[in-house]
Amino acid sequence: MLENLRSEVCRLNRELPRSGLVAWTSGNVSARDPATGLVVIKPSGVLYDELTPEKIVVVDPSGKRVEGELNPSVDTATHLYIYRMRPDVGGVVHTHSTFATAFAAVGKPIPACLTAICDEFGGPIPVGSFAPIGGEEIGAEVVRSIGNSSAILMQNHGVFTVGKDAAAAVKAAVMVEDVARTVFYAMQLGNPIPIADEMVRRLHDRYMNKYGQ
Repeated sequence: MLENLRSEVCRLNRELPRSGLVAWTSGNVSARDPATGLVVIKPSGVLYDELTPEKIVVVDPSGKRVEGELNPSVDTATHLYIYRMRPDVGGVVHTHSTFATAFAAVGKPIPACLTAICDEFGGPIPVGSFAPIGGEEIGAEVVRSIGNSSAILMQNHGVFTVGKDAAAAVKAAVMVEDVARTVFYAMQLGNPIPIADEMVRRLHDRYMNKYGQ
């Protein structure tokens, strides 16, 4: 079932440690199949090096496992809530990447002080309030607080990103950590200079509509 999507999600999960976004078994990537509404997601507690497409779990929108022998991620309820409430989202990623999670630990958004932040996120990367792990609470807070961004820092927890597909959500997760690291270092030198709202809008529009092939 969903062989191609499971292969893609397996590959993208394995990108997380390659990009330095996760440690051991933490973090996960999921994708929603637009034709069936089924979601494929990393199994709980499996090392990334041991992932195969066959180990990726398929669940229905209620969280019932429909294919795969392993238990799905403990964050499955969070992913499913986001998918239910955001029909535009086709991929969700969760990480505890170091620099971005440092901002989450102190409850600070990442300010729009770099053109890369404006390009990818269209403004400051927001922080959601603390929510307990394992149920729909985190998903509800992500949906409530993420706004038009593709990323959110969850206070005391980590990073969630969304995209039109899983690859876009993984890209956002990579970019969150990259800009978080730069902003952290900038803060050691002084106060980062914010970019004006109108310029943020223009930069984001240019990147979304004119960048690339």
